[in-house]
Amino acid sequence: MSNTKNTSNSQGSQQSSRKSQESHRSPESRRPKPMEVLREARAQLAELTGMTAESVSSFEQTEDGWALEVEVLELERVPDTMSLMASYRVELDAEGQLTGYRRVRRYERGRADARGGR
Repeated sequence: MSNTKNTSNSQGSQQSSRKSQESHRSPESRRPKPMEVLREARAQLAELTGMTAESVSSFEQTEDGWALEVEVLELERVPDTMSLMASYRVELDAEGQLTGYRRVRRYERGRADARGGR
């Protein structure tokens, strides 16, 4: 009988210990995972601009949250290599909510970036 009491007391203290640990987690542990940030950034940009994000060409964690460069199709043309693409700089807070975006470049899909020294 005393063994059963000890087991139940032990389980109760384990649960309260877990709850205590969860409430004392650092803010870092509440940050979204990078893939969650990528998905959410693409979805938020698409909702705001009406353009589908085709790819993410850069992604970094900043002091204030996250910064991405997202490639979108701005104007579809035939042939596809003549379609107009754009790069958008997207900024998100630490929780992954979009705080700002701006177009930084516009180019034809079939054109490569010019290399220095040519």
